Amino acid sequence: MTRRELFGRSAMGVGSAALHTLLRSGGLMGGFLAASEAMAQKAPMGKAMAGLPSLPHFAPKAKTVIMLFMNGGPSQLDLFDYKPTLEAEYDKDLPETIRNGQRLTTMSSGQARFPLAPSKFKFKKYDNNQDGLWVSELLPHTGSIAKELCVVKSMWTEAINHDPAVTYIQTGSQLPGRPSFGAWVSYGLGSLNRDLPTYVVLHSKVTRGDADQALYTRLWGTGFLPGQHQGVSMRSAGDPVLYLKDPNGMDRTTRRNMLDDISKLNTMQHDDFGDPEIVARIEQYEMAYRMQTSVPELMDIKSEPQEVFDLYGEEAKTPGTFAANCLLARRMAQRGVRFIQIFHRGWDQHGDLANQLPIQCKDVDQASAALVKDLKRLGMLDETLVIWGGEFGRTVYSQGQLSRTNYGRDHHPRSFTRWMAGGGVQPGIVFGRTDDYGYNIVDNDGKPLNPNLDTYTPGTMHIHDMNATIMHQMGIDHTKLTYRYQGRDFRLTDVHGHVVKEVLK
Repeated sequence: MTRRELFGRSAMGVGSAALHTLLRSGGLMGGFLAASEAMAQKAPMGKAMAGLPSLPHFAPKAKTVIMLFMNGGPSQLDLFDYKPTLEAEYDKDLPETIRNGQRLTTMSSGQARFPLAPSKFKFKKYDNNQDGLWVSELLPHTGSIAKELCVVKSMWTEAINHDPAVTYIQTGSQLPGRPSFGAWVSYGLGSLNRDLPTYVVLHSKVTRGDADQALYTRLWGTGFLPGQHQGVSMRSAGDPVLYLKDPNGMDRTTRRNMLDDISKLNTMQHDDFGDPEIVARIEQYEMAYRMQTSVPELMDIKSEPQEVFDLYGEEAKTPGTFAANCLLARRMAQRGVRFIQIFHRGWDQHGDLANQLPIQCKDVDQASAALVKDLKRLGMLDETLVIWGGEFGRTVYSQGQLSRTNYGRDHHPRSFTRWMAGGGVQPGIVFGRTDDYGYNIVDNDGKPLNPNLDTYTPGTMHIHDMNATIMHQMGIDHTKLTYRYQGRDFRLTDVHGHVVKEVLK
């Protein structure tokens, strides 16, 4: 026995023997399938597969999360954070007392001045059962669901550039390599439907063509968690998942027999080396086999009545649009997919904001609102948490040339806006506020709060706080869902995060 084999076998211990027994007890469906059936013996085909035995830590309010991610950083000042007093400040320099030495990106740090740019778009106040919610004319459909929204205006992050900021909000670290949010959920809670992945990612077409920032597979990857928890990225053209169809000349019986034989070979390999990724590989083969039937049915939206397309918009009939993906997200939630993420790129308006932002909003406004309305219509909103927003906000000053009709905005991590709906969050409220310049988070008296990671500052919500709060709604104590790797326990929120109970029912 080699040194590697010795440590591999020792690491598995009694667990390896137990798994060996399960895998060897297979019947017609092969070794690993028998193990899968043993794990889910109380649930028929298509029902839940268990996660960790200690989870959920308490009764969940939300069984599904749908995250609508506006990649690039939507301008909160042009969409939600209404600042009417800025109109009188047009083209004046941002006061140094407001900026207070806060860092800038290299894209605007060389500017001779930082001229204030009031939003050129009109705002309307919507009834939200609180004091009212101001929403830009660019998002009228979103305004129509004001009573369902919990709008957080005091989001903040330390990351000031796109890739670290997106990686941070998705994985809890600005450095690549950590598991994604959906992977943590899959690892901890398991599946609600054996025939579909626990975590699905959808990418949306961008009307204006230049999608700007790239999205990398590590954003929905597993990092150091077992590989079967990776997000499955669905395609909008051709097969939804590559190589899902059987090749020509292969029938279902042949495919089943082949998988049984591969399972036996992989089981032998696992017995020799004790590598848990071999188990993950077997699970993925079996999931792919079941998805050959479940995914085509999921993606076939022809059965949806016309009133549904009237709700989401006719674009919902075109695969790959944001509207079509929102409709698919609702269908996935109905079928028990736990974590669904829809990416929409192109929200990085360093210039020409006046022309680009309306196109971006038109892509997503009706469908985002329709998703919330549809879930409520079906009685699913209470147990489905929908989140909308990007990785950071935009500056109140103009990047580049400023005019009354056009301007650009740089990255702004110190304060930005996201909204949530359903899943046990309070509907019809606004949480947090910013100063008259939309630059700093302030308390109810207008005093700057200057939040930091060491302690939670009431009235603010760091991205770790939001992730901790989302996990809480799924029945997870974010401090207890950990994974030991390289000698330490890791978690999604690192060593930070606070459940913001002020936004919960």
